[in-house]
Amino acid sequence: MTLSDGITPFYIHGPTAFVFAVTVIVVILVFLVVATSFLIILPGIRGRGRIYSFCRVLVSLFIGVIIVVVSFTSDWEEGYVTVNTSYKAFTKETITARVGLHIGLSGINVTLKGLPVSQLNETINYNENFRWKMELSYDEDCYKGFERGLPNPILYISEKFTSRSPCLVNGQYRFSGHYTTAMMWVAFCAWIISNVLFSMSTIVYGGYMSLVTSTFMLFGVISFGTTRNVPPCLIQFGSVTLKTHLSVSFWLTLATALLCFVLGVLVIVMDTFIPEKLRAFFILNGEEDHKDEMKHGIINHYFTNDCGDTIILKETKDSFKGKDFVVYT
Repeated sequence: MTLSDGITPFYIHGPTAFVFAVTVIVVILVFLVVATSFLIILPGIRGRGRIYSFCRVLVSLFIGVIIVVVSFTSDWEEGYVTVNTSYKAFTKETITARVGLHIGLSGINVTLKGLPVSQLNETINYNENFRWKMELSYDEDCYKGFERGLPNPILYISEKFTSRSPCLVNGQYRFSGHYTTAMMWVAFCAWIISNVLFSMSTIVYGGYMSLVTSTFMLFGVISFGTTRNVPPCLIQFGSVTLKTHLSVSFWLTLATALLCFVLGVLVIVMDTFIPEKLRAFFILNGEEDHKDEMKHGIINHYFTNDCGDTIILKETKDSFKGKDFVVYT
């Protein structure tokens, strides 16, 4: 590092992942541990119940991990462009690099990667996060970036999202991100309740809660989608313009919401027309068999004979018509 008139033109920093952050990796690992634990006990389930349980748990965990992970990712909206631009402050040296803008629910991430990576005797591969937890936090992060001497392309993009920028996109993205995050956590709570209901005899209510999960996820998608109604902020490097588009997390959330909706409707329809198959899928036939026995008046009598053997008499209503008892020893 060298000084120019007492000002540090550049700084050393450690790159951070913008899509797979530490929080995202931790969440994925937690769900993988749960899935692995279930796979260990899966062989203990008999017959078709093993396949039913595998499909049911796999789909449920997929929905749960998507709901949680997308709340921390930075790829709800993104865009890339290859530019030839100035690199540092107080110098006219230019570089050829690929600039990326990634917008999430809690802030933006700007990447800068040289083409090639080594230019001007330096490694150009940067990744910077700017968060909007509160109204002034983003402006503070941006100001600190100026103090640290971030590369010009990163400072230029980050300045477009400040509260004082003429683009006026800070408030829209910040509020949309907050509302979407709230909707996703409500959807996560509904997902937990639906799993509890599916494990009980009230399966149809689990279907209703799946619809609730889908509804709140759709509300979250719509909330973030409102940012597309804001006049686009012009991010231009010479004759090249950086344009963003809805990305992986947005479409994955939408697809998962539709999946929850289809599953909820399917459960409700099956409960109406073919409830016995629905209960078989959720391995609740044991309770139905017990109810059938009580319905047909099956009564078990136990007694011990002189030899000490236990004898079970299974008496049905047919026995009152002159038929014999069925004896089990």
